[in-house]
Amino acid sequence: MIQKKMLTTQHDCPARRVPSGEKTVIPAGQFVTLNQALGGNYTVTWMGNMLRIDGTDGAAIGMTPEDLNFEPPTDDNISEDQVWKAVDSVYDPEIPISIRSLGLVYKVDINQQNKQVLVDMTLTAPGCGMGPVLVSDVEYRVGKVPNVESVKVNLVFDPPWSREMMSEEAQLEAGLFF
Repeated sequence: MIQKKMLTTQHDCPARRVPSGEKTVIPAGQFVTLNQALGGNYTVTWMGNMLRIDGTDGAAIGMTPEDLNFEPPTDDNISEDQVWKAVDSVYDPEIPISIRSLGLVYKVDINQQNKQVLVDMTLTAPGCGMGPVLVSDVEYRVGKVPNVESVKVNLVFDPPWSREMMSEEAQLEAGLFF
């Protein structure tokens, strides 16, 4: 966690509104207030709007960018391992634990012909206000995988999420492992 501080965008910065997940761009030279840094992402306020900046774009606000690199592909295919690596780099916005470790991702399907990735995931609670932001985070990160041209995330609530779906490491980190 960090103290609030004023920063200036170094160049145009992609961002997403909280909680809608709507994409926007903060132009270069704008003052933003950094509210928090959790799970490798930044929450800022700009022109009265709360926005989320992906950690991979951290340099745009003078922060060290998160490194999300993938091996260059040897063919035209999408690597399932790289898709899972991207999914594993997305953290719950309220607790800095990977959504994969939390057990929120139920399925990843790759359509090699259409260069599309389909992700079925859930939320810790159906009414979670950060759901659209999490969906947007998954789309953004998986979209960085080589050869991916589109990402579709389906929110599903069957089966309902429970803490038993968390990895033991995530339960330990969250203080839920007894």
